[in-house]
Amino acid sequence: MNKYKDIEKEEAPKKEKKTGFKSLMSGQFLNRDQAVQGLPFILFLSLLGIFYIANGYQAEKLIRQIYKTNNELKELRSEYITTKSDLMYISKQSQLARATYELGLKELTSPPKKIVLTEDEMEDYRDE
Repeated sequence: MNKYKDIEKEEAPKKEKKTGFKSLMSGQFLNRDQAVQGLPFILFLSLLGIFYIANGYQAEKLIRQIYKTNNELKELRSEYITTKSDLMYISKQSQLARATYELGLKELTSPPKKIVLTEDEMEDYRDE
């Protein structure tokens, strides 16, 4: 009698089991206990997939930001070089003389003179 029970147990699952494309399309694979037991693992894999996709988007955003910053740095560097060369050109003595002449000022031909004050003269200026 014990032999017949074992045979019945083995045959019962074989009859219910549908494998392949039919079980996939009918959705019977979801009714199994194994699918319910594997559900936390499937959810974990789904969460990892979402993190993977989010990480890819974040990396692309960072790469775009780095590219933009590098372009801005190149523009600022070229602006710095242009401004520096303009300043060096304007700072030449010939350019300064021309600019002051346009303002109505003339370049000194004699050297500057030093003004020396005595202590008494300095006290007069301090009192005022």
